[in-house]
Amino acid sequence: MADFSFIGDKTDPGFGVYVHWPFCAAKCPYCDFNSHVRHQGVDQARYVSAFLKEMEEARRLSGPRTVTSIFLGGGTPSLMDPATVEAIMNGIARFWHVPDGIEITLEANPSSVEATRFRGYRAAGVNRVSLGVQALNDRDLKFLGRLHNVEDALKAIGLAREIFPRMSFDLIYARPKQTVEEWEAELKQAVSYAVDHLSLYQLTIEEGTPFYGLHKAGKLVVPDGDQSALLYEATQDITASIGMPAYEVSNHAVPGAESRHNLTYWRYGDYAGIGPGAHGRLTIGREKLATATERKPETWLDLVEANGHGMIDQEVLGYDEQSDELLLMGLRLKEGIDLVRWEALSGRAPDPEKERFLIEHGFIERIGNSRLRCTPSGMLILDAVVADLAC
Repeated sequence: MADFSFIGDKTDPGFGVYVHWPFCAAKCPYCDFNSHVRHQGVDQARYVSAFLKEMEEARRLSGPRTVTSIFLGGGTPSLMDPATVEAIMNGIARFWHVPDGIEITLEANPSSVEATRFRGYRAAGVNRVSLGVQALNDRDLKFLGRLHNVEDALKAIGLAREIFPRMSFDLIYARPKQTVEEWEAELKQAVSYAVDHLSLYQLTIEEGTPFYGLHKAGKLVVPDGDQSALLYEATQDITASIGMPAYEVSNHAVPGAESRHNLTYWRYGDYAGIGPGAHGRLTIGREKLATATERKPETWLDLVEANGHGMIDQEVLGYDEQSDELLLMGLRLKEGIDLVRWEALSGRAPDPEKERFLIEHGFIERIGNSRLRCTPSGMLILDAVVADLAC
């Protein structure tokens, strides 16, 4: 059995603040995130005012909390002016306690990167940047609808490495006709840029995207299940061999450089979701509140200005729902789940027969008496494993 060290403090998943900037310069054909193109420009000052109003409502719900991480996601947050980022940071510090030195991440696209912007973000407090590189050859970047080329990506990586203490970037694999050998070479190239974190995602065809229509019409062919599994296994082998093992099904890091914010999600901690289309999870007394905001930016803006927030859904989650979410999120992690916590929420232990079946077939394993995790084989069929254990 492999020996995986645990990451950080699992007993306290933390409290994160997520702020969603929903605008992009262009919509990528594979993307089903809440992102919108506005060629006429965006009134950033107006959105900042709305963010602050929604923070005030989130603070009313959450009560006083100490923030352990902040994440500016999108969309393309690197389209924001540094002054906008600074105002958001000041707002978060006004409503919650923000200790010095916590992880503050901003997502950036290489096509919107400028040295002056990056230095402005750093001055505003951002200490970690996540770059949407997606591929390291111009052919595939064009196929993915990206506005940057490899030269732009390398410039952005260089600037990020110079300006920010921590840097991550995303790559998409299982692209059409991609071989294992090509992907291995690309991964080794990626690591050579002194990155400390990589998010490596299989290309998935999401309903409602342009790629979905092309795939359904037979005009877009992606690797089948067997080839995708080979690419996934190559990903695990290469990253482990170069000192960036997976700590989550799609995320790899130098030990100590794991995303603190995302660990809060996967460990089923609390987070406030601010901005159009943002989701949150807030523990209030003995209850867990799931929040969701209006997705369309202009409608969200009108709601905030009228009501003080753009939340369109606030649902109190029952213990069964909480235990299912904890299982779904926690089994993505190599450290697995805390069974004591899961059993306290679900009111039961894992079904002995189902657990025995999954263990005998090499899909899950116990770590002592208190933790349960997926094996590498189990990660390949993660959804099925979760479904079995949740029943």
